[in-house]
Amino acid sequence: METPPEELAIAAGGHVAEKCAHCGSTATNRLFLRECDALQCEACLLDRCLQPHDATLTIDGLYGRFVEALTETLDIRERETGLHSRRAACHTLVLARHWVTDPTYLRQIYWGALLHDIGKIGIPDHILLKQEGLDEEEWAQMRTHVELGYHIVSLLPDLAIASALVRCHEERHDGTGYPRGLRGEEIPLGARLFAVIDTLDAMTSDRSYRKALPFDQARQEIVGLSGTQFSPEAVEIFVAEEAALRQMVEMKCNAVRLA
Repeated sequence: METPPEELAIAAGGHVAEKCAHCGSTATNRLFLRECDALQCEACLLDRCLQPHDATLTIDGLYGRFVEALTETLDIRERETGLHSRRAACHTLVLARHWVTDPTYLRQIYWGALLHDIGKIGIPDHILLKQEGLDEEEWAQMRTHVELGYHIVSLLPDLAIASALVRCHEERHDGTGYPRGLRGEEIPLGARLFAVIDTLDAMTSDRSYRKALPFDQARQEIVGLSGTQFSPEAVEIFVAEEAALRQMVEMKCNAVRLA
């Protein structure tokens, strides 16, 4: 999963008038890293991370690429940092491989994480993109994205485990999450793992109301929420994979966007 540090020379700050050396992308929403005097976009980096497992983690052909394009479109709409959904899906696999060896199960976790916010396609812009806090009625509508997403993904063939992750990714270990108030092991494994990664990515990404937090601060907050927001077992594996996840976060935070 991780890219060895010696393989990457990360581009430093600012904008660059170049393109990805692998796919030719000049997409302004993507993040770019400099590798061996050439730029590589985040999509190609994530493809390389998945390559050893490509046969089991991807859905072949235009169908798979369409789903990836759709999630990228949703990330753009929500003004996420780079390819948030694909990044979160790849990083969730770092944790999942501690528990899961079955390729089919891993693929389901990957696709569930990739499609976790697909239900936000049904949330109006004035709520989804609102900068200030949501009122009670707006929060109620925002929370419907979970069941909307579950409905969409459950219609796809052979993705029952993935759809369960989509439905449960906002549940909390202590039962205070939504939509069903599940607790502990009632929450599917993939959703428990994804919750940690989603929070890590959110904390270490710039937001309109704050700058990205450093990895160490995000780590401290996640560990402090073990047993309440997060599964203790998921946090334990997060700590065990700190080196790989720290590198991934640093790559994202030191990347550039094309002008």
